[in-house]
Amino acid sequence: MTVSKAIAPPSRLTLASLDQEFTLPKRRSRFAFALRNPLFVVSSVWIVVVLIAAVAPQLLTRFDPYAMDPFSALGPVSAQHWFGTDEFGRDLFTRVVFGTSESIKAAVLAVLIGLVAGIIVGVTSGYLGGVVDLVIMRLVDTMLSVPSLILSLAILTTLGRGTIPIAIAIGVNSIAGTARLMRSEVLGVKERPFVEASRFSGHGTIYRLRRHVVPNSSRSVVNSAILDTGSAILGVASLSFLGLGAPPPTPEWGALVAEGRSFFPGAWWLSLLPGFVIAATVLSVYKIARVLGNSRSSNIA
Repeated sequence: MTVSKAIAPPSRLTLASLDQEFTLPKRRSRFAFALRNPLFVVSSVWIVVVLIAAVAPQLLTRFDPYAMDPFSALGPVSAQHWFGTDEFGRDLFTRVVFGTSESIKAAVLAVLIGLVAGIIVGVTSGYLGGVVDLVIMRLVDTMLSVPSLILSLAILTTLGRGTIPIAIAIGVNSIAGTARLMRSEVLGVKERPFVEASRFSGHGTIYRLRRHVVPNSSRSVVNSAILDTGSAILGVASLSFLGLGAPPPTPEWGALVAEGRSFFPGAWWLSLLPGFVIAATVLSVYKIARVLGNSRSSNIA
Protein backbone atom coordinates (compact mmCIF):
# COMPACT_ATOMS: atom_id res chain seq x y z
CA MET A 1 0.00 0.00 0.00
CA THR A 2 1.48 3.29 -1.08
CA VAL A 3 1.10 6.26 1.18
CA SER A 4 0.90 9.54 -0.70
CA LYS A 5 1.91 12.71 1.04
CA ALA A 6 0.19 15.96 0.22
CA ILE A 7 2.51 18.65 -0.95
CA ALA A 8 2.22 21.63 1.34
CA PRO A 9 1.69 24.99 -0.35
CA PRO A 10 4.54 27.44 -0.05
CA SER A 11 4.40 29.47 3.09
CA ARG A 12 3.62 33.16 3.12
CA LEU A 13 7.09 33.86 4.39
CA THR A 14 8.61 32.14 1.37
CA LEU A 15 6.46 34.10 -1.08
CA ALA A 16 7.21 37.33 0.68
CA SER A 17 10.93 36.69 0.63
CA LEU A 18 10.77 35.83 -3.07
CA ASP A 19 8.82 38.99 -3.76
CA GLN A 20 11.41 41.06 -1.93
CA GLU A 21 14.23 39.27 -3.69
CA PHE A 22 12.95 39.91 -7.19
CA THR A 23 11.54 43.39 -6.69
CA LEU A 24 13.38 45.83 -8.97
CA PRO A 25 14.76 48.94 -7.25
CA LYS A 26 12.86 52.08 -8.01
CA ARG A 27 14.63 54.54 -10.26
CA ARG A 28 15.16 57.79 -8.43
CA SER A 29 14.43 61.03 -10.15
CA ARG A 30 17.50 63.10 -10.99
CA PHE A 31 15.97 66.21 -9.47
CA ALA A 32 14.76 64.34 -6.38
CA PHE A 33 18.35 63.25 -5.85
CA ALA A 34 19.62 66.78 -6.43
CA LEU A 35 17.12 68.43 -4.09
CA ARG A 36 18.66 66.54 -1.17
CA ASN A 37 21.70 68.79 -1.53
CA PRO A 38 21.13 72.11 0.28
CA LEU A 39 23.82 73.90 -1.74
CA PHE A 40 22.10 72.81 -4.94
CA VAL A 41 18.84 74.36 -3.75
CA VAL A 42 20.56 77.61 -2.76
CA SER A 43 22.43 77.72 -6.08
CA SER A 44 19.23 77.09 -8.03
CA VAL A 45 17.39 79.89 -6.21
CA TRP A 46 20.29 82.24 -6.93
CA ILE A 47 20.30 81.36 -10.63
CA VAL A 48 16.53 81.91 -10.83
CA VAL A 49 16.99 85.40 -9.34
CA VAL A 50 19.80 86.10 -11.82
CA LEU A 51 17.60 85.03 -14.73
CA ILE A 52 14.78 87.26 -13.50
CA ALA A 53 17.24 90.14 -13.32
CA ALA A 54 18.37 89.40 -16.87
CA VAL A 55 14.86 89.19 -18.32
CA ALA A 56 12.87 91.66 -16.20
CA PRO A 57 15.24 93.80 -14.09
CA GLN A 58 12.51 96.32 -13.28
CA LEU A 59 10.87 93.68 -11.07
CA LEU A 60 13.80 93.75 -8.65
CA THR A 61 14.44 97.48 -8.28
CA ARG A 62 12.56 100.77 -8.49
CA PHE A 63 15.54 102.98 -9.38
CA ASP A 64 16.79 104.11 -12.78
CA PRO A 65 20.30 102.72 -13.45
CA TYR A 66 21.30 105.97 -15.19
CA ALA A 67 19.70 108.49 -12.80
CA MET A 68 22.34 110.63 -11.05
CA ASP A 69 22.06 112.23 -7.61
CA PRO A 70 25.20 114.22 -6.69
CA PHE A 71 23.98 114.62 -3.12
CA SER A 72 24.02 110.83 -2.64
CA ALA A 73 27.42 110.21 -4.24
CA LEU A 74 29.52 107.40 -2.72
CA GLY A 75 26.80 106.60 -0.21
CA PRO A 76 27.42 103.43 1.83
CA VAL A 77 25.19 100.38 2.02
CA SER A 78 21.82 101.32 3.52
CA ALA A 79 18.18 100.26 3.65
CA GLN A 80 17.43 102.50 0.67
CA HIS A 81 20.54 101.65 -1.35
CA TRP A 82 21.33 97.99 -0.73
CA PHE A 83 24.70 98.11 -2.52
CA GLY A 84 25.38 101.80 -1.83
CA THR A 85 25.84 104.42 -4.55
CA ASP A 86 28.65 105.25 -6.97
CA GLU A 87 30.53 108.50 -7.53
CA PHE A 88 27.57 109.95 -9.46
CA GLY A 89 24.99 108.97 -6.88
CA ARG A 90 23.57 106.14 -8.99
CA ASP A 91 22.13 103.17 -7.10
CA LEU A 92 24.72 100.39 -7.40
CA PHE A 93 22.26 97.54 -6.80
CA THR A 94 20.15 98.80 -9.69
CA ARG A 95 23.18 98.99 -11.97
CA VAL A 96 24.19 95.44 -11.02
CA VAL A 97 20.65 94.20 -11.71
CA PHE A 98 20.43 95.93 -15.09
CA GLY A 99 23.98 94.84 -15.92
CA THR A 100 22.90 91.22 -15.54
CA SER A 101 21.20 91.32 -18.93
CA GLU A 102 24.36 92.31 -20.80
CA SER A 103 26.59 89.84 -18.97
CA ILE A 104 24.26 86.83 -19.17
CA LYS A 105 23.33 87.56 -22.79
CA ALA A 106 26.98 87.58 -23.79
CA ALA A 107 27.74 84.40 -21.82
CA VAL A 108 24.80 82.43 -23.24
CA LEU A 109 25.58 83.56 -26.79
CA ALA A 110 29.22 82.54 -26.31
CA VAL A 111 28.21 79.07 -25.10
CA LEU A 112 25.83 78.61 -28.04
CA ILE A 113 28.52 79.64 -30.53
CA GLY A 114 31.02 77.22 -29.05
CA LEU A 115 28.46 74.41 -28.73
CA VAL A 116 27.00 74.58 -32.24
CA ALA A 117 30.29 75.19 -34.05
CA GLY A 118 32.12 72.63 -31.91
CA ILE A 119 29.51 69.95 -32.60
CA ILE A 120 29.67 70.59 -36.35
CA VAL A 121 33.47 70.47 -36.42
CA GLY A 122 33.66 67.43 -34.13
CA VAL A 123 31.08 65.44 -36.09
CA THR A 124 32.78 66.26 -39.39
CA SER A 125 36.18 65.23 -38.07
CA GLY A 126 35.09 62.09 -36.25
CA TYR A 127 32.68 60.73 -38.85
CA LEU A 128 34.68 61.37 -42.02
CA GLY A 129 38.07 60.47 -40.55
CA GLY A 130 41.15 60.18 -42.73
CA VAL A 131 42.79 63.33 -44.06
CA VAL A 132 39.82 65.48 -43.01
CA ASP A 133 40.18 64.32 -39.42
CA LEU A 134 43.94 64.88 -39.48
CA VAL A 135 43.68 68.44 -40.80
CA ILE A 136 40.87 69.45 -38.46
CA MET A 137 42.60 68.04 -35.40
CA ARG A 138 45.81 69.88 -36.24
CA LEU A 139 43.83 73.12 -36.43
CA VAL A 140 42.15 72.28 -33.12
CA ASP A 141 45.53 71.62 -31.49
CA THR A 142 46.78 74.96 -32.81
CA MET A 143 43.80 76.80 -31.31
CA LEU A 144 44.25 75.05 -27.97
CA SER A 145 47.92 76.05 -27.89
CA VAL A 146 47.08 79.76 -28.07
CA PRO A 147 46.24 81.35 -24.67
CA SER A 148 42.54 82.18 -24.55
CA LEU A 149 43.11 85.80 -23.52
CA ILE A 150 45.45 86.47 -26.44
CA LEU A 151 43.01 84.89 -28.90
CA SER A 152 40.13 86.92 -27.44
CA LEU A 153 42.10 90.16 -27.68
CA ALA A 154 43.02 89.38 -31.29
CA ILE A 155 39.37 88.83 -32.18
CA LEU A 156 38.25 91.97 -30.33
CA THR A 157 40.91 93.99 -32.12
CA THR A 158 39.22 93.01 -35.37
CA LEU A 159 35.58 93.23 -34.28
CA GLY A 160 35.82 96.15 -31.86
CA ARG A 161 34.43 96.48 -28.35
CA GLY A 162 30.93 95.55 -27.27
CA THR A 163 28.79 92.77 -25.82
CA ILE A 164 28.39 90.83 -29.09
CA PRO A 165 32.11 90.94 -30.00
CA ILE A 166 32.95 89.66 -26.51
CA ALA A 167 30.48 86.80 -26.94
CA ILE A 168 32.00 85.90 -30.31
CA ALA A 169 35.54 86.01 -28.90
CA ILE A 170 34.70 83.73 -25.97
CA GLY A 171 32.63 81.43 -28.17
CA VAL A 172 35.46 80.97 -30.66
CA ASN A 173 37.75 80.11 -27.76
CA SER A 174 35.51 77.22 -26.73
CA ILE A 175 35.06 75.68 -30.19
CA ALA A 176 38.28 73.65 -30.07
CA GLY A 177 37.54 71.95 -26.74
CA THR A 178 33.97 71.15 -27.73
CA ALA A 179 35.09 69.81 -31.12
CA ARG A 180 37.65 67.48 -29.55
CA LEU A 181 35.11 66.12 -27.06
CA MET A 182 32.47 65.63 -29.76
CA ARG A 183 34.95 63.89 -32.05
CA SER A 184 35.84 61.37 -29.35
CA GLU A 185 32.16 60.59 -28.79
CA VAL A 186 31.46 60.22 -32.52
CA LEU A 187 34.38 57.81 -32.95
CA GLY A 188 32.76 55.50 -30.41
CA VAL A 189 29.21 55.80 -31.72
CA LYS A 190 29.71 55.51 -35.48
CA GLU A 191 30.89 51.88 -35.23
CA ARG A 192 27.95 50.69 -33.14
CA PRO A 193 25.59 48.06 -34.59
CA PHE A 194 22.57 50.34 -34.91
CA VAL A 195 24.57 52.76 -37.09
CA GLU A 196 25.80 49.90 -39.26
CA ALA A 197 22.24 48.57 -39.50
CA SER A 198 21.05 51.97 -40.66
CA ARG A 199 23.76 52.02 -43.33
CA PHE A 200 22.81 48.55 -44.60
CA SER A 201 19.17 49.63 -44.69
CA GLY A 202 20.06 52.19 -47.32
CA HIS A 203 19.83 55.32 -45.18
CA GLY A 204 22.02 58.20 -46.28
CA THR A 205 24.81 59.87 -44.34
CA ILE A 206 22.73 62.88 -43.33
CA TYR A 207 19.98 60.62 -42.00
CA ARG A 208 22.43 58.53 -39.98
CA LEU A 209 24.07 61.62 -38.52
CA ARG A 210 20.78 63.28 -37.64
CA ARG A 211 19.02 60.16 -36.40
CA HIS A 212 21.75 58.16 -34.69
CA VAL A 213 25.22 59.67 -34.45
CA VAL A 214 24.58 63.21 -33.18
CA PRO A 215 21.85 62.36 -30.61
CA ASN A 216 23.96 59.57 -29.11
CA SER A 217 27.18 61.60 -29.10
CA SER A 218 26.06 65.00 -27.83
CA ARG A 219 24.96 64.18 -24.27
CA SER A 220 28.36 64.65 -22.66
CA VAL A 221 28.97 67.72 -24.83
CA VAL A 222 25.76 69.35 -23.60
CA ASN A 223 26.68 68.55 -20.00
CA SER A 224 30.06 70.17 -20.61
CA ALA A 225 28.30 73.24 -22.03
CA ILE A 226 26.61 73.80 -18.67
CA LEU A 227 30.03 74.05 -17.04
CA ASP A 228 31.21 76.28 -19.88
CA THR A 229 28.44 78.74 -19.00
CA GLY A 230 30.17 79.52 -15.71
CA SER A 231 33.49 79.99 -17.49
CA ALA A 232 31.80 82.20 -20.08
CA ILE A 233 30.30 84.44 -17.39
CA LEU A 234 33.74 84.83 -15.85
CA GLY A 235 35.30 85.49 -19.26
CA VAL A 236 32.72 88.16 -20.13
CA ALA A 237 33.32 89.86 -16.79
CA SER A 238 37.10 89.74 -17.30
CA LEU A 239 36.98 91.34 -20.74
CA SER A 240 34.48 93.94 -19.53
CA PHE A 241 36.84 94.68 -16.64
CA LEU A 242 39.52 95.48 -19.22
CA GLY A 243 37.17 97.98 -20.87
CA LEU A 244 36.36 95.86 -23.92
CA GLY A 245 32.64 95.53 -23.28
CA ALA A 246 29.74 97.91 -23.87
CA PRO A 247 30.74 101.60 -23.65
CA PRO A 248 29.80 103.63 -20.55
CA PRO A 249 27.37 104.31 -19.02
CA THR A 250 25.94 100.88 -19.93
CA PRO A 251 26.28 98.73 -16.79
CA GLU A 252 28.16 95.43 -17.02
CA TRP A 253 29.37 93.32 -14.14
CA GLY A 254 33.06 93.45 -14.99
CA ALA A 255 32.93 97.15 -15.84
CA LEU A 256 31.30 97.91 -12.48
CA VAL A 257 34.16 96.19 -10.67
CA ALA A 258 36.67 98.20 -12.70
CA GLU A 259 34.90 101.49 -12.01
CA GLY A 260 35.12 100.94 -8.27
CA ARG A 261 38.90 100.43 -8.16
CA SER A 262 39.60 104.16 -7.96
CA PHE A 263 37.59 104.45 -4.73
CA PHE A 264 38.88 101.35 -2.95
CA PRO A 265 39.12 100.79 0.00
CA GLY A 266 37.16 103.87 1.10
CA ALA A 267 34.10 102.93 -0.99
CA TRP A 268 34.75 99.21 -0.86
CA TRP A 269 31.22 98.31 -1.93
CA LEU A 270 31.75 99.62 -5.47
CA SER A 271 34.07 96.73 -6.36
CA LEU A 272 33.40 94.02 -3.80
CA LEU A 273 29.63 93.72 -4.15
CA PRO A 274 29.56 93.38 -7.97
CA GLY A 275 32.48 90.97 -7.62
CA PHE A 276 30.48 88.95 -5.10
CA VAL A 277 27.59 88.69 -7.57
CA ILE A 278 29.95 87.43 -10.29
CA ALA A 279 31.54 84.85 -7.98
CA ALA A 280 28.21 83.65 -6.60
CA THR A 281 26.77 83.20 -10.09
CA VAL A 282 29.78 81.29 -11.42
CA LEU A 283 29.95 79.02 -8.37
CA SER A 284 26.20 78.39 -8.53
CA VAL A 285 26.45 77.28 -12.16
CA TYR A 286 29.34 74.95 -11.31
CA LYS A 287 27.44 73.50 -8.34
CA ILE A 288 24.28 72.85 -10.36
CA ALA A 289 26.25 71.20 -13.17
CA ARG A 290 28.19 68.98 -10.77
CA VAL A 291 25.16 67.86 -8.75
CA LEU A 292 23.14 67.07 -11.87
CA GLY A 293 26.09 65.15 -13.29
CA ASN A 294 26.49 63.14 -10.08
CA SER A 295 22.76 62.40 -9.93
CA ARG A 296 22.86 61.12 -13.51
CA SER A 297 25.77 58.83 -12.64
CA SER A 298 23.88 57.59 -9.57
CA ASN A 299 20.78 56.79 -11.65
CA ILE A 300 22.82 54.90 -14.23
CA ALA A 301 24.54 52.93 -11.48
